[in-house]
Amino acid sequence: MSPLGWLFLLGALLLATSLSAGWLRRMPVTNFAVYTLAGFALSPMLLGYARIDLVHNVHWLSAISEGVLVVSLFLTGLKLRVPWRHPSLRAGLHLAVPAMLLCVAALAWTGHTLLSLSWPLALIFAAIAAPTDPVLASLVSVDNARDDDALRVTLSSEAGLNDGTALPFLLLGLQMLHDTPDTQDVLHWLARDLLWALPAGLLIGFLLARLIGIIATRAKMASGDRAPNDFLALALIALAYAFARAFHASPFLAAFAAGAGLRHTEWRVVSRHPHPDVERKQDDRMHPPAEVLVNPNQRDEVALEEPSATIGLVVSDALSFGDTLERLLAVGMVLVVGIACSGAWSNEGALMAGLLFVVIRPLSVWFASYGARMPPVRRWLAGWLGIRGIGSLNYLGYALTHGVPSSFMQRLNAMVLTLVVLSIVVHGVSCQPLLAWRERRLRERAKRAGAKS
Repeated sequence: MSPLGWLFLLGALLLATSLSAGWLRRMPVTNFAVYTLAGFALSPMLLGYARIDLVHNVHWLSAISEGVLVVSLFLTGLKLRVPWRHPSLRAGLHLAVPAMLLCVAALAWTGHTLLSLSWPLALIFAAIAAPTDPVLASLVSVDNARDDDALRVTLSSEAGLNDGTALPFLLLGLQMLHDTPDTQDVLHWLARDLLWALPAGLLIGFLLARLIGIIATRAKMASGDRAPNDFLALALIALAYAFARAFHASPFLAAFAAGAGLRHTEWRVVSRHPHPDVERKQDDRMHPPAEVLVNPNQRDEVALEEPSATIGLVVSDALSFGDTLERLLAVGMVLVVGIACSGAWSNEGALMAGLLFVVIRPLSVWFASYGARMPPVRRWLAGWLGIRGIGSLNYLGYALTHGVPSSFMQRLNAMVLTLVVLSIVVHGVSCQPLLAWRERRLRERAKRAGAKS
């Protein structure tokens, strides 16, 4: 299909979903599921309007998916506005590290046992399929900085962290393809890809965002500039990514930490200089997010002599630019996934998806969240709502360009695409009814508690 045809197709789908947004919100389906199914309908299996082979376009797949991923990770960190010791953040850490490790181990063992994959190839597939996705989990993740729902905070923090924590195992699997690692190789992998890359990525992103956030706030106050500055978020994302790559740190964790660092800057500013319209409370974290106290459509009326208003404009611009860019790129990616999957359906991928969704992921979360102070219902919901998506596609692109045997490329591509499509559809259809049921349950519990008091 020509570039003009792709542009027409994307515009028509965006228009259709925009006009029907009110009806779609009341249906148990996400926009991403709609785009995926639309891509499937346009594929050679049905209408034959478009055809895509991701293996032959793998460099494009890697570049676009990585761009979507780092933008989404930045936004995930920026929207999380809870204390560092918040129980839901700790629960997210349990899911991002121990639960993800259990998923990798169980998927690798299952792939080796049921699909007769060699251990390196089984580990590669497991590392691709294990992490949850920050891009497509819009219905189950934190939507804005005022959202402190325990389940959403847990799933958002998990999605922000586990793309970085899964990458070392993909690198280990690729290394095992070429030779059997000895003790020195394992120690080098442990030191470089785990003990250095993960904390270094977090530190680089966080410190860089703190510095840029302070500079941007003071520059706006000094210059009196009220104009929108959409490029600040792009600059911060690009610098965090570049510094992480330069120092062999995790770029995904750097992007997530950059968002968290900019949010922490907002916290520090409003705690030291609370907005005059907000009553000072004993807990500074009860101060509303700075961006909700300014109207970006009436920027001329914003008092830039108030640091809380200035940082509000900075954060508001970052959120506005990042949200639009993320949605646009993600829509294009899932449309491509739907088209590509029709010619690459894999029964093996469907089997692994079923085991991952129903058995491996729920049990991994249940065991890993022991001691995380999560009620049983929340643990089971967190175990089910582990959406796979753009992160897995990015790992797939990386694996295909870094040593996966050509004889295994199409098979791996089909398995991953099938798993991602099933996750988008199955989780997308089930998450709204489950979250609505949970909301009713929480309201009933609150009423009972109020009646007793």
